[in-house]
Amino acid sequence: MTAAEFTDGLIRVGLILIMVVASFQVFSPFMNLMMWALILAVTIYPSQQKLASRMGGRQGRSATVIVFIGLLILGLPLALIGSSLAEHVTALVESYHAGTLALPPPKESVAGWPFIGEQVYKGWSAASSNLHDFIDANRSSIEALLAQSMAVAKNTAGGVFMFVGALIVAGIMMAYGKSGSEAIYAILSRLAGPQQGPRVHALATMTTRSVAAGVLGVALIQAILVGLGMAFAGVPAAGVLAFVVLLLAIMQLPALLVTVPVIVWIWKGGDSGTAMNVVWTVYLFLAGLSDNVLKPVLLGRGVDAPMPVILIGALGGMISTGFIGLFVGAVVLAVGYQIFMQWVAVQTHAIETEEVGEAGE
Repeated sequence: MTAAEFTDGLIRVGLILIMVVASFQVFSPFMNLMMWALILAVTIYPSQQKLASRMGGRQGRSATVIVFIGLLILGLPLALIGSSLAEHVTALVESYHAGTLALPPPKESVAGWPFIGEQVYKGWSAASSNLHDFIDANRSSIEALLAQSMAVAKNTAGGVFMFVGALIVAGIMMAYGKSGSEAIYAILSRLAGPQQGPRVHALATMTTRSVAAGVLGVALIQAILVGLGMAFAGVPAAGVLAFVVLLLAIMQLPALLVTVPVIVWIWKGGDSGTAMNVVWTVYLFLAGLSDNVLKPVLLGRGVDAPMPVILIGALGGMISTGFIGLFVGAVVLAVGYQIFMQWVAVQTHAIETEEVGEAGE
């Protein structure tokens, strides 16, 4: 290779790198939106295709119907729960800065809580009896906690709007789903080869649907059901509690850890009548157990990624990019894990085949 050829090659590689970096910078503000839209599109696409077949193959019209249904079933409840969370946190921060923050004294039953009852009762009593001194003694910790709470509230509100936008973009993707799937198929075949490309395409699709529908979908639906019940029952901080239910469901912990104490509060501290208390008790109890019905319906699609991988992806995504990362991070890490393990399995199989061939010789 001559010096001129080497220089030409170096210039071409440099230009390619410049184009890649420039393209990434242009696309990066829309990265989260497009990733969430792609996850939604891949997950909902089979249902959209069934609807399109009943509508005479009209892809655009069926995608529009799916988007409207999604906005009504998920978008509106998410907006209500998100606004409840934001309002509660904002009111708490405003009360703190205005000096009007008040804390009611604990009931005697708090001291009877197992393991932590006495400590919680003493700290709560001290804070409620002289809240001003308690705030002065713990001002730095309280202000840091309030700042984090405001950030969570803003991310949650932004995540709701992002979900609405992602659902609309997902509708557009589904309307052109066939050509989009063929393009991704061609790209993966080019990157991974004609043999492994189709396997990677199928594995990524199945894993996305499995995690998005079977784990995150169940968690989101259950959190919405519980959150709406608490909001209509007049439970304080219904949005915060719904977010806790969402995290518990992702961690595969029972939502009854939240709904049972809420039911106790409804009977002891709520202002509804006996009949409504019975209604909210039955509703919240069933909503807390709804994952037992939702999991058989939604779980088991495609390939199930290990739960620690999903949990790490959800928490890491939430820490790095906010509320939307809770869903995107779990799916992305699960897909990456499955592709990596598939690559390991292929390499192991190739080595074993080579060893068998050498032994036969």
